Amino acid sequence: MQDKKKKRYKITAIGGGTGLSTLLRGLKVYDFDITAVVTVSDDGGSSGKLRKELGVLPPGDIRKCLVALSEEENLITKLFQYRFPKKGGLSNHSFGNLFLTALTEVSGGFDKAILNASDVLAIKGKVLPVSPDNVKLKATLIDGKKVAGETKISKSKYAIDSVEIEPKNAKVSGEVIKSVLEADCVIFGPGSLYTSVIVNLLFDGVVDALKKSKALKIYISNIMTQDGETTNFTLSDHINAIVKHSYENILDAVIVNNGKIPDEIIKRYRKENSVPVKIDTIKNKNIKIIKKDLVSKNMYAHHDFKKLSETILRFLRSNVK
Repeated sequence: MQDKKKKRYKITAIGGGTGLSTLLRGLKVYDFDITAVVTVSDDGGSSGKLRKELGVLPPGDIRKCLVALSEEENLITKLFQYRFPKKGGLSNHSFGNLFLTALTEVSGGFDKAILNASDVLAIKGKVLPVSPDNVKLKATLIDGKKVAGETKISKSKYAIDSVEIEPKNAKVSGEVIKSVLEADCVIFGPGSLYTSVIVNLLFDGVVDALKKSKALKIYISNIMTQDGETTNFTLSDHINAIVKHSYENILDAVIVNNGKIPDEIIKRYRKENSVPVKIDTIKNKNIKIIKKDLVSKNMYAHHDFKKLSETILRFLRSNVK
C-alpha cells in the first residue's frame, strides 16, 4: 500500500484574480499535480480593453496564474508582470496580457497560447480557462436591481442575491471536466465570491462533473468581506451562496481564518466597508470547518500562501487514501 505522504495528489483549483494565484504560489512548493481552472468573465482594466477591442478571452487572471506557477522568479516572469505607465496607447496594459493576446493570434487559439506561455515560463502545473466561450456576468442584487458586467457587479452598493452568465448555455472546457473527474481534491477560492468563484459553477457541465467527481471539495473562505459583493456576509452566507448556485452537498470542507488581524489593518479595511468574515454556525454538519491562522504578515489581510498550502496538505494526508 502506498504511503500517504508519498502520494502525488491531483488538485484542481477553481477561481480567479489574486486569490487563486496566491493559492497556486503555495501549492507549487509541494509535489502536487496542479490544474488551475480560471474564470473568463473579467471586463475591467487591461483585460477588459483587450476583450472589447480584439474580442479575445480576458488574459489577466490567466497571466497571474501562469506567473504564480512559474518555477522561479526570473526576468521573463518579471516581464510578464510589467505594467506600462498610465499614459500613451499602452496605458495600464501589462506585458503579459499583450503577450498572451499576440500569442493567441500567432498560435491559432487561446488554449494554444496558454500552452506556449506555460513552456516559456516553465510552470509547475496546468492553467485552463473554464470555457472557450466569451461570456458576460449578470447579477441580481438584493434590492431587485439587475447589474451586468463583472466590474460593475463588484462595485455594487447592495449585496448580491444571484448571478448568471450570458449566454446561459456557455459550455465548460472538456479539459476542465477531465481535471475535475480525475482530481483527488477540488478547491474553490480564495477570491471574490461571485465574480471569481461562483461564476465558474455557472457553465454548462461544471456542476454535473462536480457531482460525479469523487474528489474532496474544499472552499477557502476569504479573510475579509468585500464591499458590495459580500457586504456583511458571514461564513455561512458564503457557503449558502455557493450551494444556491450549485447543489446542497457540494462542499466537504471549508478552510477559514481564525488568526488575529492587526488593529491598524482592520481600521484601514473598515474605511472600505470591509470587515473580517464572521465564523458562525453552519447548518450542514457534514461540512468540516477547518479553522487556522492564515493571515499573512504583510500590510493587507491576505492569506499567507505557505500557511494555506500546509493546511491543505495536512487535510489531504488525513482524508485521501
